[in-house]
Amino acid sequence: MKLVILAVGKGRNSPEHDLATSYIRRLPEGGYIQEVDSKLPAGTKRQLDESKVLLRLVPDNAILVCLDPRGKDISSEHLASRIGSWRDEGHQAIYFAIGGADGHDAGVHQRADLLISFGSAIWPHMLFRAMLAEQLYRASAILSGHPYHRGN
Repeated sequence: MKLVILAVGKGRNSPEHDLATSYIRRLPEGGYIQEVDSKLPAGTKRQLDESKVLLRLVPDNAILVCLDPRGKDISSEHLASRIGSWRDEGHQAIYFAIGGADGHDAGVHQRADLLISFGSAIWPHMLFRAMLAEQLYRASAILSGHPYHRGN
């Protein structure tokens, strides 16, 4: 099952970008980062435009996980369990949506199968991509019994 990060904004050549792509490349099931962008000025119209573009990239029957500061803060083990359940139900891909500076429009929240956060802090966009990519790799390691994860 592919794990796909949908991210608003263009990645730059940076250590954070390299780290995110490094973790994505390690996924035994495969995965990638798909970037989207809007040319509209910041604000509600841009947020709506970004959200529409994100939603167009998610197939109708695919799982969508929305990353949002108002989402539920879940453990690595819980994330792995959810991914494993979706895999066992026969889903071919899971899409993880990271919004832009203004966040997601309500349409993304409504479409999402799960709304999660990485705590209440706001993270730099490129660092957050790397953190999410690491968590996806960690979930894969948990599900396969690989010793990378040494949590509870």
